Amino acid sequence: MTHHKEKRSISPLALMFTCLGSIIGSGWLFGAFNTAKIAGPAAILAWILGMLMMIVIALSYVELGTMSPESGGMGRYAQYSHGPLAGVLASWANWISMLVIPPIEAVASVQYMAGWGLSWTQGFVQGGSLSSSGLLAATLLMLLYVLLNFWTVALFAKSNTAITFFKLVVPLLTGVCLLYYGFHPQNFTDPAAGGVAPYGWAAVLTGVATGGVVFSFNGFQSPINLAGEAQRPGRSVPLAVVGGLLLAGLIYVLLQVAFIGAVDPQTLHAAGWKGLHFKSPFAELVGALGLNWLALTLYADAVISPSGTGITYTATTARALQALSRSGYMPAWLGRLHPTLRVPRAALIVNLVLSLLALYLFPNWEELAAVVSVTCVVGFLTGPVSVASLRRTAPDARRPLRLPALNLLAPLGFVFASLLVYWSRWPLNGEIMLLVMLGLPIFLVLQAREGWRDTPRHLRSGGWLVAYLAVMTLLSYLGSHEFGGIGLLPYGVDFAVVAAVSLAFYSWGIRSGDAQAASEGLAGSHALSGD
Repeated sequence: MTHHKEKRSISPLALMFTCLGSIIGSGWLFGAFNTAKIAGPAAILAWILGMLMMIVIALSYVELGTMSPESGGMGRYAQYSHGPLAGVLASWANWISMLVIPPIEAVASVQYMAGWGLSWTQGFVQGGSLSSSGLLAATLLMLLYVLLNFWTVALFAKSNTAITFFKLVVPLLTGVCLLYYGFHPQNFTDPAAGGVAPYGWAAVLTGVATGGVVFSFNGFQSPINLAGEAQRPGRSVPLAVVGGLLLAGLIYVLLQVAFIGAVDPQTLHAAGWKGLHFKSPFAELVGALGLNWLALTLYADAVISPSGTGITYTATTARALQALSRSGYMPAWLGRLHPTLRVPRAALIVNLVLSLLALYLFPNWEELAAVVSVTCVVGFLTGPVSVASLRRTAPDARRPLRLPALNLLAPLGFVFASLLVYWSRWPLNGEIMLLVMLGLPIFLVLQAREGWRDTPRHLRSGGWLVAYLAVMTLLSYLGSHEFGGIGLLPYGVDFAVVAAVSLAFYSWGIRSGDAQAASEGLAGSHALSGD
């Protein structure tokens, strides 16, 4: 985004609607079904816990976003606080998590299209995953997302209030109609289906981490990225983020309660929660109740809402790759803009190829949601450390919002993010952390190009993050059987170990802050007092 005196034109209410519009994507279409399959009726707790954890993590970014109100990937804050090593890893993780969002939105649309009842869409889903025809349909949708961004700078960059209103009304209407017309209270405690928590309480925590809960709350960044255009950002950004997360949380809890209550008790007795099969969960449930008008609305919304998110994230991911190129982390040709349209076309094409690879590797919504969830949490990890570190290394920076109780909220946010990574279960969390570590060669190439001039300083300031990722990978492997580990750390003890190790790394991280990187980065983003 260009920074010639931006008009601060976005009102606090519009900013909160933007937050809600970004949060309510394909998560609501599949999140309740997926989380119920993982945790049974206790899935309701997963949404409440996930919302509270995400609010605490998001608060760190509220102070950072108002300090440095500019658009771009969330990874830049780690660059400001800890220099290029942490900056490369955080930007890399952030970019990978965004890469997987266009395919997951396309998959959501195609899975619901399979329920249209038309001969050419019926074969889109087979055995819970997209068939070859389904993959072709998803590929065409992703091509459409790219083409719509190919000739315009940001067709859907800001969520339109009318579209957001529609995105809110449909899930609310679905939840209320299911509660009114098809509610079976016995589903919540039915011993034949395993009671409240049929798969144990550890399943609730895995539901938070990978079931679609973290993924569904992921859109809280949009008000932070738009802070530069917000009226009174010191007040409106935290209100938009916390208000957006709370309102979305209420909608998700309503949908989860409605989903659990709407499942046919006979089906539940026969298959249990894990055995439920839906191509398009909410549309099938309302259709079974004879609410055909609502089922048709849902089938339409399932194409419109995810496509809007897919188009937006196609633009955002291209900008994130362009930012990586501009920072010198990627080849210069990836950052080139079209001379008249100002669109990073090379970045769009590279992202499309990689997104399609993710689609073909994980051809269903739940697998993609798990991958997005873990990568976005690894990308968020640095925020609480960056905000506390910058209080030490850049005490005089302009802060429209100083987060109260930072000494409690920042370490708590870091512990929460670490637990979310751990709860994602081995081997998935280990694979994602390895994927993030692949950002290290980029750092080494960058240092070699600069003649290894400041490498010792960068290793001192960013080494904590590399060590943290390695230790968390080891803890996940050694962890309890409930989370896929080898069982060396028993269930319960593993939480305490992860929390204690996180606090040790948090302390190391805030002491490793790079004052020179802070002054250069913040001066470059107009955040130092004087602008």
